Formats: sequence, structure tokens, C-alpha cells
Amino acid sequence: RVLLEEARIIREITQQYDVGFIVNDRIDIALAARADGVHLGDTDLPLLEARRIAPHLIIGSSCATVEEARAAEKLGADYLGVGSVYPTATKPDAGPSIGLDRLREIKCSVRIPVVAIGGINLRRAEEVLATGVNGLAVVSVVIGHPSPRTQAAAFRNIIVNIRGKSDG
Repeated sequence: RVLLEEARIIREITQQYDVGFIVNDRIDIALAARADGVHLGDTDLPLLEARRIAPHLIIGSSCATVEEARAAEKLGADYLGVGSVYPTATKPDAGPSIGLDRLREIKCSVRIPVVAIGGINLRRAEEVLATGVNGLAVVSVVIGHPSPRTQAAAFRNIIVNIRGKSDG
């Protein structure tokens, strides 16, 4: 119940700023809070079942190998969360980090967007983006910062600068 109440508050905020809202792991909360989507890991509801229950949601899938990425794309994932790129304290059970070479290999093996996650900080952001991924997912490096707003803005600036270079 608390999670749903918090999700509804987040939904209101994201609508005010015209920003998408993806709920991690919980399709029930995503549906009840009228989120835009849900991100599913390998211990969550299978992607095919999620798509059957909620065909209108954006559905992301976690993966760490080319085989997992291709399978998720084939099953209808809208995007992939790939990692952990580097070791991370946020999810100590995430398994060994995959590194930049495998991240690049996964990105090249699918046609859907790839978002890199795991151990990404400001120092590493540019090299991660250089693999061609479509985005970065960061948690503790922003939430744990004395000024999350400043830290998020710093990530945004790196992304804008990288995209600007690739456009020119």
C-alpha cells in the first residue's frame, strides 16, 4: 500500500513535468499508479505475461548477455536495461560486471534502445555513452549525493555534450 501511494505521488510529479514514469519490478503497482511502463528483471513476471496483462505499457527487460538481449527483444521488450556495467553497491547481488566491451556488443546485437546501468558515475559516463547506448540509469551516485539536483544536472550536461558531438 505504501509503495502504491508513493508511486501515485511520483506519477503526479512526472505528469506535471511531462516525464515518463517506469516502475521497477512491479507491474501491479505500475498499472494501479497509471505509470507509463514497468521494468522487469529475471525474477519478476515474465515479459510475455506482462505484455498480455498490460499491452499498453512500455516494458523494459534486464539483461547481461547478447543471448538474453536478443531473447528479450524477440519477446517484445521495448528497451533493455543492461548491466551491471561496473561493480555497484546498489545491487550487490547483480553478479559480475559486464564491462564496456560486452555492453557495446549487446547494443550492436539489438534494434531496441539500450540503457546502461550499474556503477556509472560522472567519471565513467562518457566512456559508457561512447558504446552507443541510448541512456544511462543511475541511482546511488545521484540519490547519495549531497545535492541530487546538481548531480543529475551534471549527468544531463554530459549526455547533452556527447549527443551534440555525435550530431556534428
